[in-house]
Amino acid sequence: MIRQLAIVGVGLLGGSVAKAARLGGLAHRIVGIGRDAGRLRPALDDGTLDLAVTELDAGVREADFVLLAAPVLTIEGLLERVWRAAPDGALITDVGSTKRNIVRAAERLAATRSLSFVGSHPLAGSEQAGYRVARADLFRGATVVVTPTEATELGALKKTTEFWEALGARVSSLDPETHDRTVAAISHLPHLIACALVDGAARVEPSALELAARGFRDTTRIAAGDPDMWTEIFLANRDALSATVEAFREALADLQRAIDAGQADALRAVLARIKATREQVR
Repeated sequence: MIRQLAIVGVGLLGGSVAKAARLGGLAHRIVGIGRDAGRLRPALDDGTLDLAVTELDAGVREADFVLLAAPVLTIEGLLERVWRAAPDGALITDVGSTKRNIVRAAERLAATRSLSFVGSHPLAGSEQAGYRVARADLFRGATVVVTPTEATELGALKKTTEFWEALGARVSSLDPETHDRTVAAISHLPHLIACALVDGAARVEPSALELAARGFRDTTRIAAGDPDMWTEIFLANRDALSATVEAFREALADLQRAIDAGQADALRAVLARIKATREQVR
């Protein structure tokens, strides 16, 4: 069992981890760390947190397990501060949507002190944000990707994997580079496309959005996500995302050519191939 779990950022993801850890009895003590004491108060009042602090150093000083649940670019900046303040032997993980830069920063810091880091990315969440939408079951059945490297300690990897599994997640492992290419295709590109769909529809016919039914609403739901968070994600993974956008342009161009040709059989064959691929997604 974790002696003291410190969670930096008690929003949707961090708050859900705290709720699930409390419900499952995974930690003797849970400390929440944030910049605004008022935003931490609800998690303290409902018993999810044992302690809420606004000073990072004080929050991680006695923690043996630290979760960084902040935006991706913020995590990179937090790592050095946590590395200085956490006790020897502490294990640090995160929830960042991109991994290469975070893992590289952790590996540079690992040469300075005997702390362990294992990158994590829970593929769970919502277009909504904040502790008010945090849920203890958010990770149940969800996939969490851990991103070890050759320098990762096996014991730390095992402990991190068991932590997410205890929250109900299915854990997969990818190296940081493969992870970032993969999420660019299945997470970051869909969000970018959803934004473009909303913007494109508004440009073609502004009043059309008033008639939007379930198909459009479901397809574009994620475009209502936090602009600040997604700005950081897009920029942190811009090279992989850019390559994925080019692949999407080619796929869209293939469909457009089939439509422009006016040949039903050719278009039907393309759509059937895509349908078969989609049906393999479970």
